[in-house]
Amino acid sequence: MDLQYLVREPQNITPKTPLLILIHGYGSNEEDLFSFVPTLPEDWLVVSFRAPMTTEFGGYSWYNIDLMKEEDRIDLPQAKASLDGILENIMEISNGYGLTENETHLCGFSQGGILAYALALQHPELFSKIACMSAYPEEKLLENIVKEKKKLQHLRFFISHGTDDTVIPLEWGRKAADLLYDLSCFFSFREYMSGHGVNQKNYMDLMEFFKK
Repeated sequence: MDLQYLVREPQNITPKTPLLILIHGYGSNEEDLFSFVPTLPEDWLVVSFRAPMTTEFGGYSWYNIDLMKEEDRIDLPQAKASLDGILENIMEISNGYGLTENETHLCGFSQGGILAYALALQHPELFSKIACMSAYPEEKLLENIVKEKKKLQHLRFFISHGTDDTVIPLEWGRKAADLLYDLSCFFSFREYMSGHGVNQKNYMDLMEFFKK
């Protein structure tokens, strides 16, 4: 899977240059989270992927969803193909820039956040900071996650959710706190007075998380 993406290169790139991967939500595109770039650390390499599938209302998606089907809410084969595709592209970008001693971070919104949970917990050795906004941990994508505390202890999660989210209910988002607690992962879970989006306080807290 050859994903299209936007990239912001820092002035100097070394084997230790941090890499941040941005994963947008359903019906959006690579420009959405790329708008974060002006306030992200200047020495980071920032890559924002475009999902491979188009939606009928415009924009792109990582997999089809049907909220009416409780058991088959997500198209699992598509979601797994997107996970593999994102991972493959991350490795290609890392190799292309010669990033051999760096940290790689993830930031996903909604559908992108769902994929970020799966990527980080299936391949914890590859990632460092993970931000999942207005998302939830999808059990069907978490069957093969790593559960050894030693392999997870370096991960840092920032979880945020709007109290008035009508797309992904707050109680779904709260499942992340239970999951990460059970795995002994370091995380902060924050709720904001907003809908399915990122308000100013959420944004400021996210930037603070990445700058620590």
